[in-house]
Amino acid sequence: MEFRFSPEEEAFRQEVREFLRQEWSEEATEGGAESPLGYGGGRGLDEIRRFQKKLAQKGWLTLAWPKEHGGMGASIMKQVIFNEEMAYHRAPQQLGVGPDRVGPTIILYGTEEQKREHLPRIANAEVIWCQGFSEPGAGSDLASLQTSAVPDGDYFVINGQKIWTSLAHVADWMILLARTDPDAPKHRGISYFLVDMRTPGITVRPLVDMTGRHAFNQVFFDNVRVPRKNLVGELNRGWYVAAATLDFERSGINRVMAGIRLYEELVQYARETERDGRPLMADPTIRHKLAELKIEFEVGRLLAYRVAWIQSQGRIPNQEASMSKLFGSELQQRLARAGIEMLGLGGQLRPGSKWAPMAGRIADYYLASVSTTVAAGTSEVMRNIIAMRGLGLPRG
Repeated sequence: MEFRFSPEEEAFRQEVREFLRQEWSEEATEGGAESPLGYGGGRGLDEIRRFQKKLAQKGWLTLAWPKEHGGMGASIMKQVIFNEEMAYHRAPQQLGVGPDRVGPTIILYGTEEQKREHLPRIANAEVIWCQGFSEPGAGSDLASLQTSAVPDGDYFVINGQKIWTSLAHVADWMILLARTDPDAPKHRGISYFLVDMRTPGITVRPLVDMTGRHAFNQVFFDNVRVPRKNLVGELNRGWYVAAATLDFERSGINRVMAGIRLYEELVQYARETERDGRPLMADPTIRHKLAELKIEFEVGRLLAYRVAWIQSQGRIPNQEASMSKLFGSELQQRLARAGIEMLGLGGQLRPGSKWAPMAGRIADYYLASVSTTVAAGTSEVMRNIIAMRGLGLPRG
């Protein structure tokens, strides 16, 4: 079977490329742009926000949202093309989790009041959202979370802690999971809330990752009062709302496309660089490894396209999203290892060193890739989902 984009879709791809040539100079982006946390490399927050505003003005932040909710009603494949080009050109597709996770979740499960209040502000790039799911004792086993939400009149009072919360230090709002029925089975006593980060009682503390960047945070809740109207979906049924959010998170093609760009640069480096008097590409071990990676990137791309097709049918991908996430995140690590081995000792040099091959991108990518098989669900969790929901195997 041969897959082709329509002439209209290819014209849109060219439109996105021309926009990026005018509005996003890659020369200003140094290292880390391929990182799962690299939302613009060396760019400052204000510059990235201005770029987001330009995307919002074109309607590209919410391409595939329904028109009645502030989107363009574009096809899922147009959204895929946009995601591909943004990732390939190392441009920040969005800031936070509003357009790809929060918005679609509110469209599915939110009240009319929640839609009126939050969807336009996401579509116009007015707010930054973060995701408060993981806790120190609840990551892979997310349903073990202990942050509590106790009803008190027209409010819930929230106490607890979240961790690995990306961009919480700059976020305006958070989607948060909290336990509302401590006596229910762990998957059934959880509720899903929208939390204003300016609410009294919220404390954000930075977590600096091994690349030296501050994107992660710890967030503490001390008697934080959240209005009942901010409950998304049914009380104690938030696990099922969260499952949809996670499926949206795991289904993107971004991790594959960012890797393809770095792979192409690695191939060029192998062609142009000599070692012991001959090009690196003359080494059969290097040629074979690059050939294997090329095939794997094509597989990763097709897995992501399959997820997009399922979404185009009006369904939420589940095991398919897990397959794409699992393969894509582990492929990132395989690419990083291959790059470090190919570049030798120089591959460990970070951006900023004049001796660093490929401007230090491989070193940064290698460090950042460590978290890819943990963030958004560990590889073990992904394999369990594929086994149980995809293959119908019994729970281990």
